Amino acid sequence: MNPRLVEIALRKQRLQLRAEAQRDDMVHRLRGIDATLDRLDAAREHLAWAKEKAPLLSIGVLTVLALKPRLTLRLARRAWVGWLLLRQARGRPLAALL
Repeated sequence: MNPRLVEIALRKQRLQLRAEAQRDDMVHRLRGIDATLDRLDAAREHLAWAKEKAPLLSIGVLTVLALKPRLTLRLARRAWVGWLLLRQARGRPLAALL
């Protein structure tokens, strides 16, 4: 057999083994990212659902506003305090907001 053909065949085999090792390494490295991407896809799907159902969700919110004003005020106050805490955690001044 031609020595050049043998050399080419050996080189091809080494490249195939190296490519397989690289694929295995890539799969191992991407294993952690896969779960995060799945969560992002699920969040995107939920957001798309909420956009489709915006009128229905608005009716639900307005119904809760009308039937449970205390609950609405309590939730609004919690949201306000949460927003203030977030601003404080980011280092922005709160004096102008209180």
